[in-house]
Amino acid sequence: MTVQQPLCLPNLFTAPCCNWEYNSGMSVQHGPLLVVEDVAHIRELLEVTLRFKGYPVICAANGQEALELLEQTHPALIITDILMPRMDGYALVHRLRTDVRTCRIPIIFLSATYVTAEDKAFAKRLGAVRFLEKPVDTEEFLLTVAEVLTEGPPALPPPLDDRSFYHSYRQRLESKLRHKNSQIARTSRLLETLPQEQKAVFQSLLDAAVAEQSEIQRELDRLYTMIQESGETVQR
Repeated sequence: MTVQQPLCLPNLFTAPCCNWEYNSGMSVQHGPLLVVEDVAHIRELLEVTLRFKGYPVICAANGQEALELLEQTHPALIITDILMPRMDGYALVHRLRTDVRTCRIPIIFLSATYVTAEDKAFAKRLGAVRFLEKPVDTEEFLLTVAEVLTEGPPALPPPLDDRSFYHSYRQRLESKLRHKNSQIARTSRLLETLPQEQKAVFQSLLDAAVAEQSEIQRELDRLYTMIQESGETVQR
């Protein structure tokens, strides 16, 4: 029986820093891939999937951990969730784009929560090169990673100033919070009408929605504080 070996590219991803090389018309970045994801089993799945294909991978559970890792290494690519504790993906990417040391690192967003056209447009304005919705198709994910790593330096929009970022970020958070509040109300009403044997599934959906609502509210509260500290008035 013939065993199919994984596609390994160790010679392309072993350099300690992120540089561009040009070889036979193809440009490839050197450095590990940074996966930023707060849900442990999703983070581990992404890491295993990438390592199986020969990519070196480092991981962080939120934006703050990612910034700490970036003090020590310069990844070839960052793959990040959006809804996360401590610092979410939007805030992380804004920080990266306004830092000369990290502003050119290509970024792929993954999200199951921020998937509207407006969410994706904001991600592009921040400088994300690709946006994938969860659950992620493995083949599409690996193809996207390979394309980004070989496309050459990304053409990025200028970074948003803090005021523009706060304004757009606030719109996204408040819109998402309204959506979650509506989702929770609908699910709660539905639970009251269901027979007992059908409640477990919808209760788990409600619990997940409540957890996401709490995280969005915490991020929004942090944003309100930052806006007030910048000298602007926050009208809620």
